[in-house]
Amino acid sequence: MSVRILALVGSLRAGSHNRQLAEAAVKLAPEGAEVEVFEGLADIPFYNEDIDVADSLPAAAAKLREAAQAADAFLLFSPEYNGTVPAVLKNAIDWLSRPYGASTFGGKPVAVIGTAYGQYGGVWAQDEARKAVGIAGGKVIEDIKLSIPGSVVRFAETHPADDTEVAAQLTEVVARLHGNVGVAA
Repeated sequence: MSVRILALVGSLRAGSHNRQLAEAAVKLAPEGAEVEVFEGLADIPFYNEDIDVADSLPAAAAKLREAAQAADAFLLFSPEYNGTVPAVLKNAIDWLSRPYGASTFGGKPVAVIGTAYGQYGGVWAQDEARKAVGIAGGKVIEDIKLSIPGSVVRFAETHPADDTEVAAQLTEVVARLHGNVGVAA
């Protein structure tokens, strides 16, 4: 049986380097692991408890929760917007943290990685995402980190999957996350 890893990408831009990293993770997943990039974060309304009602849950939010429920682990890709996590990724975390006491993260392993234009590769945003997803019930694997600086220059003409160093690091990230599925906290 294959381990299902749900990838959430915190950038909606068509040419997003974080999206490209997620695509590379799909290709580089080890045998026994399947990485699925969730499509549709842009369609999910901002979290509002008034609309988080079983009989009238927004379809896009229901789709996210179903995909998360079926996942064994999560791989979050976060750029850095104004020194913090992008709203679209935080919104996904908020939806998955509810209803209160029944988080879809449910103690499943989570790794947060990414790339950004700045010299630190988005570490502030990734740290904030780790904090939020940990509070939301995910089992954050703190020692799985990958922050790639200078994305605009580094990936200007090279897809992350074709960058030997990045591909090796990303392969290790996915393999380590896969290895944490089923491991007690």
